[in-house]
Amino acid sequence: MIELSGATKRFSEEGVFRFDLNVGEGESLGVIGASGAGKSTLLQMIAGFVDLDGGLIRLAGQDHSTSTPAARPISMVFQSNNLFDHLDVATNVGLGIAPGFRRAGAAMGKVKDALRQVGLDGFEDRRPSGLSGGEAQRVALARALVRDKPILLLDEPFAALGPSMRADFTTLLSAMQKDRGLTMLTVSHAPTELRGLCSRLAFVADGGIAALGDTEAMLTDPPHPALATYLGVSAHQN
Repeated sequence: MIELSGATKRFSEEGVFRFDLNVGEGESLGVIGASGAGKSTLLQMIAGFVDLDGGLIRLAGQDHSTSTPAARPISMVFQSNNLFDHLDVATNVGLGIAPGFRRAGAAMGKVKDALRQVGLDGFEDRRPSGLSGGEAQRVALARALVRDKPILLLDEPFAALGPSMRADFTTLLSAMQKDRGLTMLTVSHAPTELRGLCSRLAFVADGGIAALGDTEAMLTDPPHPALATYLGVSAHQN
């Protein structure tokens, strides 16, 4: 479903990132690594927000190496939920369908269904400023789901959430991923949060993917010395 073959981005002589990766249809993959390692760059390459300097990106069996973000079979939840406070929750979600979304007809029905699926039934008229951090993140997820794309990318979805909200959001994401058969890629600074969410982890270091494997094995028996060091720091911080 997601295939990167020598996908390369060169920001400077010191900042060259090259990724080789295969994520199967319906798989949930976690991406971890130190700040500046290239995790967000990997996500941006897949989403089409940065142009490749070389290599190939295939999504859902099609070459999307040079496609615009809108042309890719992808939805994305950003670290900052990017909600518009002057718009109500329903309209914020509806923007995932079309920029000119209006609260009527079949489109509004899709918005209500998406909000119901993320546990926010009846929140249509609320404003983002009146939501908790967990509720705002669920609105952002609903906006991504309403696009009906087979691939979901999440950039630090737990960053703004407290411990209890992290657990609830992990449970919700896991259920959504399985129910919809989504291919999901989640970038996180909290490796342990990915235990119940991702079947595999990719560790980004040295400008690429330095280690890739089963989530539990990667966390308990790191196959790369830099990963062992990183997990020690993460365990202390989290």
